[in-house]
Amino acid sequence: MAGRTPGKDTEPAAVVVQRAYDLTLWLVRKVEKFPRSFRFSVGDRVIARGLDLLETLVEAAYTADRRALLERANRAVSGLRYLLRLAVDLKLLSADSHEFASGRLEEIGRMVGGWRRAASQRPQP
Repeated sequence: MAGRTPGKDTEPAAVVVQRAYDLTLWLVRKVEKFPRSFRFSVGDRVIARGLDLLETLVEAAYTADRRALLERANRAVSGLRYLLRLAVDLKLLSADSHEFASGRLEEIGRMVGGWRRAASQRPQP
């Protein structure tokens, strides 16, 4: 089989996973520029939370009962918001970078919320 055509169920998942991937890639590059004194504390937490979000969304895309995973992804989005706010307050990220990342997180959060609502309306397998 040449390739599988994504169904209605997988298209939103593919979009939110790609958005999370792009944000995580951006975060990794930003954290590389953090001062050494914060790179291994705040920086590692930022990257870990971004990777956790990405991995959780990928897992949810391939799981029938994804409710718990989408709840975990929602918590990861919230946690990442606070870590980025901390990075701004510590002057590790510029206001423009924070605005960019916050916008991406807002978009991802909305998509995860919509996916959660859709998943909660379906009967469990």
